[in-house]
Amino acid sequence: MTELLERAITRLKTLPASEQDVIASMILEELEDDLRWDEAFSRSPGTLAKLAASAMSEYRAGKTQELDPETL
Repeated sequence: MTELLERAITRLKTLPASEQDVIASMILEELEDDLRWDEAFSRSPGTLAKLAASAMSEYRAGKTQELDPETL
């Protein structure tokens, strides 16, 4: 375990149990999300590369438009 993680856990231990549970749930969900992404891309390793190449091709051809985060 890294020193930073040890410090975080030490501070977490001082929180009420309900707050510890919330943070623990967030951490576990994040780890599970990472596993799902890893599994999804390991089944089709070329898919992400193909999507990126297609997007870059469209960008170079002037077929893309800038997204405004305020309008999403």
